[in-house]
Amino acid sequence: MTVTLSEKAEFHLRAFLRGSAPDANGATKGVRISVKDGGCSGYEYAIDITSKPQPGDLILQQGKVLVYVDAKSAPLLEGVVVDFVEGVMESGFKFVNPNATDTCGCGKSFKAGDCTPTGTPCS
Repeated sequence: MTVTLSEKAEFHLRAFLRGSAPDANGATKGVRISVKDGGCSGYEYAIDITSKPQPGDLILQQGKVLVYVDAKSAPLLEGVVVDFVEGVMESGFKFVNPNATDTCGCGKSFKAGDCTPTGTPCS
């Protein structure tokens, strides 16, 4: 399983993790990356801050960031590069996904071959 964080993405995720509320048990926080049905192309990416993986999550270390990958999403996330872009028109995390056969104009959702669920119109 390969999910790669660019240097900028790792830097911004470390900042989010430092700024998040502390875990009651003092557990190390990380990010959970998954794919959910939704968006205008069918699938959309999700990044959540968490201190423990869900059952079956794959656990990766990217620099100083602990990354949990949702097991059901893993085939759609294989080879993904997560970057962070800053610009006048767009700022935030950007996913470069070799499994995507098409992406939405907003860049937040994607299709992956014939297995993509029906999308919802962009608002």
